[in-house]
Amino acid sequence: MMKKNSVRKLTISALLIGMGVIIPMIMPKIMIPPASFTLASHVPLFIAMFFSPGVAVAVALGTTFGFFLTTPVIIALRALSHIVFALIGAWYLQKNPSLVLKNGQFTLANWRFQGFNFLIGVIHSLVEMLVVSAFYFMGNMPDTYYSEGYFYTVFILMGIGGLIHSLVDYNIAYFVAGTLSRYFDIPVFTEAKKRSRKETLHGFSSKAAK
Repeated sequence: MMKKNSVRKLTISALLIGMGVIIPMIMPKIMIPPASFTLASHVPLFIAMFFSPGVAVAVALGTTFGFFLTTPVIIALRALSHIVFALIGAWYLQKNPSLVLKNGQFTLANWRFQGFNFLIGVIHSLVEMLVVSAFYFMGNMPDTYYSEGYFYTVFILMGIGGLIHSLVDYNIAYFVAGTLSRYFDIPVFTEAKKRSRKETLHGFSSKAAK
């Protein structure tokens, strides 16, 4: 059983890594010079967070390796920084799986999950800002970044823009994972449903005892 689970996790991790490398190459980009934001580029990593911290770390490292081979170093290092929010978020979801359901049901109008999404987005944008700031102050950014200034290019574009990008991508991942969880075992959703059923049965038992 353990071997089967390990193979399953490796397979899922490999599929998500492949998607994580391919999506930035094919999906449309929103250009706000000098930055650009690729729709759904973080979705595979966000989906990995619904499986386990191990899968999330594997996907973060795998996509980073792919970016080191295909993109400039700064993009690869931004991808590497994702390991911070991925590990924190996956660990928290594993400890609090009920967060993904509202009254036992999957819905995007789940404000507890959206609050979690916002906190992950803040961590996500902060660690990327640290990477970009290091390159900025070392003088390794394109001239357009310096002509526009640090506040606009790093704080507004990378910080605020990155936060919005993260919020959108995590909602896409949440919708995809929540829909797939009706047909496949996605551990966080599976555990959340189990706890919801137990709470419902406990509620019925308490009423019957009265």
